[in-house]
Order: sequence, then structure tokens, then C-alpha cells
Amino acid sequence: MTLPDRNNPYSFNEFLEWRKNVNYYIDDPFIQRALKAFAGDSFNEADREAREISPKVSYRWRDMAEAIAVPEKRPYIMHYDGHHNRIDRIVRPRETEIMEKEIFSEGLFVNTKSPWVKLIKMFLIYQNGEACIACPVTCTEGLVKLLEIYQSEETRYILQHCRDGIDGDFAIGAQYLSEIHGGSDVPANLLEAVNENGTWRLYGSKFFCSATHADYVVITAKPRGSEEVALFVMPSWLPGNKEKEIRNGYTIDRIKWKMGTSELTTGEITFNGAIAYPVGPLNRGVSNVVSIVLTYSRLTVGLSAAAFMTRACREAKAYGEFRYAFGRKISDFPLVKAQLQEIENYTKRTIAGAFNLYKDFLEIENKRHLKKDSLSMEENKKIFRVRELIMLQKITASLDSTDVIRNSMSIFGGHGVMEDFSSLPRLYRDSAINELWEGPRNVLLTQIHRDLQKNSSWYKPDDFISDILHGKDKNLIREFSSELEYLLGIRDLTNISDDNIKIAGRWDDFTKRLFHEYQEKALSYIEQKTNKKLSYKSKSP
Repeated sequence: MTLPDRNNPYSFNEFLEWRKNVNYYIDDPFIQRALKAFAGDSFNEADREAREISPKVSYRWRDMAEAIAVPEKRPYIMHYDGHHNRIDRIVRPRETEIMEKEIFSEGLFVNTKSPWVKLIKMFLIYQNGEACIACPVTCTEGLVKLLEIYQSEETRYILQHCRDGIDGDFAIGAQYLSEIHGGSDVPANLLEAVNENGTWRLYGSKFFCSATHADYVVITAKPRGSEEVALFVMPSWLPGNKEKEIRNGYTIDRIKWKMGTSELTTGEITFNGAIAYPVGPLNRGVSNVVSIVLTYSRLTVGLSAAAFMTRACREAKAYGEFRYAFGRKISDFPLVKAQLQEIENYTKRTIAGAFNLYKDFLEIENKRHLKKDSLSMEENKKIFRVRELIMLQKITASLDSTDVIRNSMSIFGGHGVMEDFSSLPRLYRDSAINELWEGPRNVLLTQIHRDLQKNSSWYKPDDFISDILHGKDKNLIREFSSELEYLLGIRDLTNISDDNIKIAGRWDDFTKRLFHEYQEKALSYIEQKTNKKLSYKSKSP
């Protein structure tokens, strides 16, 4: 580039032109290698579909996501129509509605295609941030998987509408679990389900309800007279009422003003006799919401974190090549180069870990709900291991994502925090939300500690570590095994003491390091499968 002078004002056009023309899949050889390494026989199908959808994601939907990411286009609620009828209409930008319809029309959850097709499509879509898409896609998948396991006469139509579409129309799902006293404490739910003449109706309130525009909702409630939490699916409108804007016995009291994912409506809802359909045994609501709904959501949090990081890494590296200071590219300064390399490494290993974990999950997906005694010891161990790894990925990848995006923003200098310069500030805020929903860090860390303690009699800690880090240095495995043995010796991390506070920090650090090693192992696997030392390469301006 030519350095500016009085007659040659500085221009960002070269960088902007590069950014405008980046194809998320075609221009990313690393993600292609990762897909090939893990997708196996499904690679050709997934690769073909990725190439077909990538131009839409990279250009059309990217531009729509940018268009709606301004304060004046935030969604809002219209409680009444002009005739004083309560409608609680969610008003969203036209671009949101078009993009949502087009993305869901891809039929992401049809069971006639390889699951790797869904994964790579979701990974590409999530590079555009939340954009009122990531959460609805995730929630719809959880609803579909739930209804595939527990089908009933009432829910058969709902499953078809969400998974396969009806006359080309694909329904959207949501999940309402959280109440005012705490989102993660699902057993403390107070929303009541009452069986009135054979029809279940809901009474009470939910406090954090995202995707309030959804067609169907997975919702937890306690049947009257029971302390057990049950799981239901609630239509947002009864048949024939959507066009009339008559909601199914509930009101949306307000839309929350969030730091991130601001294109996505999150509301407080009061239920006054909403009709709902039970899903699965009434006494297994917590179990099913954790093992099915939240499992898929947490998997997706890891994937979306990897996607956010990919976008940030790509743009930071390109800007480092474009921007000159003191007579040379800023990427030629050692401190900047080191920072870019760290961003790249975090990004690659997060992608590798997400793909590896998805592969492991697919191998046990259909076995997770079988009785333990019908499976071999190794199968039970793998199911348990994958469950814990999903939680470890959720907390590690979401935390790493905020770090990577923040470091990427710093490469841009002052431009990094300018909302109208790039998408990175928006991705940063969305990433911060990723850390919180589907279980915040401290809750999941406590759960993992309890799980490992509870199951240590049949799955010894050193075996757990050896299986996760199989193939890594033996001294490293021994180090992690010894540390885990010690940390699990602390019987209860919920009791306050000076020692326990120190141990809690040590446990936090241990889990982060362990999952990073898992990711590095997955990255090495890609390198071995492709027979090439990998470095993230994208076209630079």
C-alpha cells in the first residue's frame, strides 16, 4: 500500500473490499481439513452442502446480520392493537424475518442427511454472530431431539413442523426454563401444570425466555401436588390463532434489554392457563431437560464459540497485513505477531475440539438413553466421558472466545471498539452471553466435580484422564491424574472456607488446562489425518 500524504488521504477500501468478498468456507482451508478429518465417509456430502450454503452465509445473510445490528432496529413488543386487543406482537426488522425463514428452510434437522451437514452449516451460520438466529436454531434442535425420543399424538405434528417442515414452512422452537429465583436451579421451578379435564394448562411465570417469537416452546413445570419437575411442549398459538394474534393463554410482560444477543428477544412471561403437552414421564423433567435439551444446547455453545473466534481471527490477521505503522505492516512487529499467533492457536484448537467432541457424541448419541446394564463398561464410560466433556467445552470455549475476540479487537487499535467499523464488538457481546446461558461457569464446574466424585467407584479418575488424553505424554497424563485424585478428595466444594476457596480456584484452572489438552490432541489429529502442519491461512488484502 502507499503511505498517505496531504494529497492522498488514508483509505480502508482495500481491507473492506477483502472483507466483503471473503467466502467463509471456500477461503478457509483449515475448516475444510477439519471437516475431512472428522466427518469420515460423510465428508463429500458435507463439503458439497457447505460449498452451496457458504455464499449465502458469507454475503447475503452476513449483510442482513449487519443491517439489523443497530440500536434503532432492536426488536420491541406491541402489547395492544388499535382496538385494545392484547396481542403481544414481537416487532422485528424485515431483514431478520427474511434471513430466519431462509435459514430454517435449509431443513437443518431433517434426518435424511448426515449430521455433519447440519454441523458445518451451523458453524458457518454462527460466524455472523447471534443475529436472532443462533439461539432459535439451537433451541429448535433440542426440541426436535426431545420429540424424536418421546413422540405422542399431540406432538407428532409439532415434530414434523419443526424438523421436516409443512408445505415449505419450518417452525421455530424455544426453551423456557429459568424463573426469577435462578435459572440453573430448575428443581426449584414454581410454574404449575394443572390437568383440567384431561388438558394440561400452565399457571405462573418464567423470567428469562429467549426467542419469544418461536412457534413452539419446551418448558418445565411442576404438576399440581408434586415436587417433581415435568417437561412440556407448549404451542405459542393454538390452531388458527396465529393470524388473529391470539396467544395460547400467556402474556409477554416485557422484553429485556441485554448486553449482547440484542437482536434476539428475551422476555418475561406470565402463563394463565396456557395449553401444553407433556413430554416423557412427568417425574423425569429435570433429567430429560439436562440430558437432551441442554446437552444439544451446550454442544452448540462450543460450536458457536469456535465460529465467533474464526471470524475474529480471520479479520484480525487480515487487518494486521493491511495496516501500516511506522513504515511497516503491524503484523511484522514481534509483539503483534505473537498476539496473532496466540489468537490463531486458540481458534484452531477450539474448532478441532468442537469437531472431535461432536464425532465422539455421534458415536454414543443413540445409546445415551439405554439402561446402563444393557451396555458394556466401555460404552458406559464413553457416554459419561462425553457428557463431562460437553460441559467442559461449554465453559472453556465460551471463556476463550471472549479472550480471542477481545485480543482480535486490540489488533484494530481504536477501530476495534467502533460499532460501525466491524462486527467484532457485537461478537464480543454475544460471546459474553455464551458464557452465561445453558449453565454459567461456576454451576457447571460444581456439577462436573460432583459427577466425577459420584462415579469414581466404577470410573476411576486416572482412567478418566487416560481416556481423555490417550496418546499424550505419559508424564502429562500422570500429572493430571494426580491432580484430579487430590481435587476429588475435597468432598464438598460448596462449603465456604479459606481452603475451599483456594481449592475452587485450583479446580477451575485444572478443568481449563485439561480441556485445552483435549483440544490440542484433536488439533494434532487433524494434522496427522491431513499430513500437514496446519496454520490458519486466509486471503489477505
